[in-house]
Amino acid sequence: MADSQQNGAALVDFRTEPSQYKHWKLSIDGPVATLAMDVKEDGGLRPGYELKLNSYDLGVDIELHDAVQRLRFEHPEVRSVVITSGKERIFCAGANIRMLNQSAHGWKVNFCKFTNETRNGIEEATAESKQTYIAAVNGPCAGGGYELALAADYILMADDGNTSVSLPEVPLLAVLPGTGGLTRLVDKRMVRRDRADFFCTIEEGIKGKRAVDWRLVDEVVPRTKLAEEVRARAEAFAAKSDRPANAKGVALSKLARKIDGERISYSHVEARLDRAKGIAEITVHGPKAPPPTSADGIQAAGDGFWSLALARELDDLILHLRTNEDTIGMWVFRTNGDADLVAAYDAALEQHKAHWLVREIRLFLKRVLKRIDVSSRSIFALVEPGSCFTGTLLELVLAADRSYMLDGRFEGDNRPPASIRLTSMNFGPYPMANGLSRVASRNLDEPSRVDAIKTLIGNDLDAQAADEAGLVTFTPDDIDWEDEVRIAIEERAAFSPDALTGMEASLRFGGPETMETKIFGRLTAWQNWIFQRPNAVGEQGALKLYGTGQRAAYDRKRV
Repeated sequence: MADSQQNGAALVDFRTEPSQYKHWKLSIDGPVATLAMDVKEDGGLRPGYELKLNSYDLGVDIELHDAVQRLRFEHPEVRSVVITSGKERIFCAGANIRMLNQSAHGWKVNFCKFTNETRNGIEEATAESKQTYIAAVNGPCAGGGYELALAADYILMADDGNTSVSLPEVPLLAVLPGTGGLTRLVDKRMVRRDRADFFCTIEEGIKGKRAVDWRLVDEVVPRTKLAEEVRARAEAFAAKSDRPANAKGVALSKLARKIDGERISYSHVEARLDRAKGIAEITVHGPKAPPPTSADGIQAAGDGFWSLALARELDDLILHLRTNEDTIGMWVFRTNGDADLVAAYDAALEQHKAHWLVREIRLFLKRVLKRIDVSSRSIFALVEPGSCFTGTLLELVLAADRSYMLDGRFEGDNRPPASIRLTSMNFGPYPMANGLSRVASRNLDEPSRVDAIKTLIGNDLDAQAADEAGLVTFTPDDIDWEDEVRIAIEERAAFSPDALTGMEASLRFGGPETMETKIFGRLTAWQNWIFQRPNAVGEQGALKLYGTGQRAAYDRKRV
């Protein structure tokens, strides 16, 4: 996944496709697809470690993320997906320890975040796309390997005296299962707390009947019957799916992206970087032509359909900035284009929402917006004349930590005053991790206001109306605009990035707590802290000494 060079380091490229996979083998047999994990030991993303025992690094996860996306868009006929190992007698040993040991703190945390997002995508595919994931555990399954299995809806395990599941991070590494294991154990699989406590503090794991009794897996079968039973379960789940058996999929072509110094550009999205100030100015361009009038027309447009193209480009840009531009701590969103055309695309997404492809596009946009929510970057949005913050694009304003909307026009500018417009897409299709729309999340104190705001759908709201509806933060006029926006951005960029990350993550997820908010809030916070503590990463820490035969020396003070 290495791309061109930036500041002497190879860029990580999230663009891939099955013919380029090193670590996964994708096969399709009617309604059932199989993703076999067969990690190439010398295929690590960075030098200095070997990916033994199906252990994984970011490169392995990038391929998995791509495969999950392609199965949703390119294979509507696939109704069940089996995740298993392509190796004999080992399922997955989890994240590669030597990779973690040599990685910078930020890399470790960002790696775990992307892995969590991919796991969430698997769970969403099961729940929303009716493409059920099944884990076929055909060998020892430890740490991140078991966390991968936990993302599936059903887990079958070989009953052979050798195969077990385990989360041994606490006893072996002095860290915790950082890609959702603890949360999925008790919230998703509802393992009893005392049993979970024991399970997470033993190295050898649990196998056989006890693993079923404790809800760690759903079923154990003799190794000789595992393939047969997995196929039977996959076909049973497939029979319940509403995915069309005879529909033609949409090929996801390689994204055209150009990186030219301080500028990153796609067809509908571009970013200009000020590395000295740590700021990325991101501009999203609205569509140039009306959408197709039918679902068949949307399918014929393929990955050129504006809403799908936008989702793919914005997703790639976010991942690129998070991974390759870690000192760019502030993202400033702008839009330009025709608000009527944006609204027309939203209307098409609503009118044809029962169509399998439109459903996938809506879900993809939801995932992209969630990725923005959980990114440890300050996010501002600027609404100016010529903007098209409408419906789906208005979500960028609602996702921002702070927004500024010009009241009126700039002197000498003949364009209409800045406005925003709500559509039906702002009221449900794109929930945050807390399960609420961004409009509802802004009105936790008075939920009834959401119904009042909903009556504004279709209206072009000027700065005063947007302010009264609580949809923007500040509305300076043209006299104050330049100085107020400039000072706000400069002040934000001057604060401690660590303090901002903690503040933003705490403020963004108000309202109900869900499995996702626990993973990206509570779990990530603890993981962030533990990964910096000497008990884990100090010279005598467990992660540093792993594999040497030496015991870690712990600071015994509880914090």
